[in-house]
Amino acid sequence: MLSWCKRNKFGGFPCRKKYWLSKTNRRWPGSLSYNLSQEGYETKVADHGGDGLQTAVQRPFDLIILDIMLPGMNGFEILSKLRQKGNKTPVIILTARNAEEEVVQGLKFGADDYITKPFGVAEPLARVSAVLRRTMSEEQLQDKAPGGEKVIAVGDLYIYPEKYEVLLNGESIPARPKEFEVLLYLVQRPGVVVTRDDLMNIVWGFDYIGGQRTVDVHVSSLRKKLEMNQESVQIESIRGVGYKLVTSAGKKA
Repeated sequence: MLSWCKRNKFGGFPCRKKYWLSKTNRRWPGSLSYNLSQEGYETKVADHGGDGLQTAVQRPFDLIILDIMLPGMNGFEILSKLRQKGNKTPVIILTARNAEEEVVQGLKFGADDYITKPFGVAEPLARVSAVLRRTMSEEQLQDKAPGGEKVIAVGDLYIYPEKYEVLLNGESIPARPKEFEVLLYLVQRPGVVVTRDDLMNIVWGFDYIGGQRTVDVHVSSLRKKLEMNQESVQIESIRGVGYKLVTSAGKKA
């Protein structure tokens, strides 16, 4: 049975159980679990790598927060085994300060994001919300094309996340990787204003040191490609805030 929680101030959507893997020092998982529960998340903590892997495989969770330094089986082993078994549950890894190699290795194994220790209260909540918002939006909006491929359709715009392919009115739209990721995020929220900060954090990551001008440049390039000889799908600028994707049907409404 699914256990739903209240809407939280970061994500604004219901969520099911989350699974937190921790090391033997229970101080941080206890406080992290408490902070998450205060935001409406249901949590579970495991102190041993083997136990955590077994539970993660046997029970459905929306998100796993995974410490690299676990007894019995380290976080990299757990993450690798989960992905080998076809488990696609989003994973946020916890790494030590200045441990760039751990971050790179974790991302290669299939982690969706990372948090550097020590951390405060706001960052884990924000990252959890961002990862869940992204993955849940994909689950809600993705369908299957005739060939079995995942596709997101908004008006005459079709996005194929697995192939990084964009079709508009049956025509292929060339998009660089970051342009595609910006478009994917906007398409998942048609008619909703998305801030520049949101796009920066989701597409480039929290640690990106560039300015918001990077977002504007990519959106401008993407807009030109989408709006060439058609008006059914457009990206509108909301001055001082960000952008939203609109369709001709949405405008009439």
